[in-house]
Amino acid sequence: MKFTKLTTLLASAALAVTGTVAMAADYTLTISSWAPPTHGINAKMWPKFVEMVEEATDGKVTAELKLGIAPPPAQMDLIMDGAADASIIFHGYQPGRFVVTKLIELPGYEGSAEAASVAYWRAYEKYLAQADEHRGVKVIALHTHGPAQLHTSSPVTSLDEISGLKVRIPGGVGGDVGTALGATGIQVPAPKVYETLASKAADGVVMPFESRKGFKLTEVAQNVYEMPGGLYRGSFAFIMNEDTFADLPEDIQKALEEKVFGEPLSREIGKIWDEIDGIGRAETEAAEGNAINAASEADLEKFSAIAADIREKVIAEVAGTGVDAQAAYDMIKSEMAAY
Repeated sequence: MKFTKLTTLLASAALAVTGTVAMAADYTLTISSWAPPTHGINAKMWPKFVEMVEEATDGKVTAELKLGIAPPPAQMDLIMDGAADASIIFHGYQPGRFVVTKLIELPGYEGSAEAASVAYWRAYEKYLAQADEHRGVKVIALHTHGPAQLHTSSPVTSLDEISGLKVRIPGGVGGDVGTALGATGIQVPAPKVYETLASKAADGVVMPFESRKGFKLTEVAQNVYEMPGGLYRGSFAFIMNEDTFADLPEDIQKALEEKVFGEPLSREIGKIWDEIDGIGRAETEAAEGNAINAASEADLEKFSAIAADIREKVIAEVAGTGVDAQAAYDMIKSEMAAY
């Protein structure tokens, strides 16, 4: 999709993520996003992206945010087709399309979402990009959410109680973990979790703490079963239409590549996820009738064995793509530990 001169978009520019009409800008990006308006993705991440883009280009490029153009699984094709210029995708929504991205989702990593996101980008540049799983779009950032925990309407206080529950679990490693724990997986996009729980179509969901506020889980899943380090981490990419980027002047392309895209943006998004996870925890602690149940030492030991089996399986799966999966995993783990 071509960038459109802002002077021809006087009305729609008022919807810019920054909330202002940046009349000095020469180009406007159209951002497609699927999360609720108040979710941290839209309230904090995209505004940070726009701030970084405007600063790097001296205000020549800005962006406007549009919600509800397409459901989450359709965002990759939406950007490839040029229906929007940029979007965020969750890799687990498209099973089979993304394999190497499962490496960052593995349970057992120690560190923040910021540390994970930086490590992810570095491993992507060195190892994972060669799988070319994002062909057709330009990857401008990679990040993870915080450790995913189990959120349920009825209290869960041990790992064994998960078996037989109907649980909304995304694809990717989250699905592998759900199967290993004996849960009956229900796959619905994140924006549908509230109604899925409210209608009793599921007993719970596995999501990071930010969802307590971002998807109002304090109202429909009052209990959290917390596993230190999480049951998995979700993998996301910020992507851009290739023609849109190619149509930009070379000096602007260079500025974006050097100051925004890649590790700088990945770091900032991961940092924001840590922030909104903290907000979600605080919301839970303050909400009447909500409880956080910590996993016992026995459960930690049991889950450690489950996680080891899943890691072995995923590393073998990623190695099947031709990527040096063990080296990439070792790099992510060491980068996070040293961050």
